[in-house]
Amino acid sequence: MQIRILSFIAFLWLPVVLITLWWVFSEQSGAFFFPPLSRTLLRMWTDLSSGELLRDTFVSLRNVAAGLCIALVLGVAFGIAIGQRRALREAVWPLLSFVRAIPGVAIVPIVIVAFGIGAGPKIFLIASTAIWPILLNTIDGVRGVKESILETARAYRLPRPVIVRDILLPAALPQVMAGTRIALSVSLTVMVISEFASGNEGMGYYILNGTERFDMTQVWAGTVWIGLIGFVVNVAFVAAERRLLGWYYGLPSRGPKASRPATIPLKKKVAAR
Repeated sequence: MQIRILSFIAFLWLPVVLITLWWVFSEQSGAFFFPPLSRTLLRMWTDLSSGELLRDTFVSLRNVAAGLCIALVLGVAFGIAIGQRRALREAVWPLLSFVRAIPGVAIVPIVIVAFGIGAGPKIFLIASTAIWPILLNTIDGVRGVKESILETARAYRLPRPVIVRDILLPAALPQVMAGTRIALSVSLTVMVISEFASGNEGMGYYILNGTERFDMTQVWAGTVWIGLIGFVVNVAFVAAERRLLGWYYGLPSRGPKASRPATIPLKKKVAAR
C-alpha cells in the first residue's frame, strides 16, 4: 500500500506544482489573451453544468472512438497480412511510405469539400490518420516472431486462423498497443482540427466559437478540458495495457484468462498431439 501511495505521489507531483504555479501567477493577470486560471476553470465548470460542453464532448469522443476502432481493425488485419508475407511487404512498402508521409491535416480541406461537414468525414479523417502507427507497429510485431515457431506450427498443420489467433496476434500485441497509444493522441489532434474546419458541434467548434466571439475564457476552458480528457484517456489506456500485457511487463497473472506469450499456446497444442 505504501509503495502505491509513493508511486501515486511521484506520478502527480509535477502536474500539481505546475498547476499551482499557473494559478498563482495568473490570478492577477489583466492580459486579454491570458485570463486567470480560476476564471478558466469556473467557465469550464459552468459550461459543463449547463450541458453545452458535455454535448460537444460526447460528439467529439464518439467520432474519435469510431475512427480509432476502424483504424485498429484495419491496421491489425492488414499489418498481420503484410507482416507474414515478404513479397507482399516489399510490393506495398513504397506505397505505404508515400501515403504515411502525407500529414492527416493536409487532406482536411479536401475531405470537407468533397464529403461535407457531417460526422462521416471526420471519422474518415481520424481513421485514415490513426491507422498508420497501428499498421506499422503490427507489421514489426509480426516480423519479430521467430521463424522456428512458425515452422513448428506448419509442421503440425495448425490451421492458419489458429496461427494468427494464438501465435501472431499475441506476439504482435505489445507493438499493437504501442501503436494504438500513438494513434489515440493523433486522433484527438485530428478531431480538433477537423472540427475547426467544419461543423457546428464538438470540442473544436466550442473553442472556435469562443475565438470568433473573442471570448478567451471559453477558448482556454475548451483547451484545458481537452487536455484533461487526453490525460484521463491516456492513464486509462496505460492501466488497461498493463493488465492485458502483464506477462510482457513481468507482472503477476491476474487470473486464468491473463494473456500469455505466443509460444505457450503452441506448446499446448503440440503436447496435445
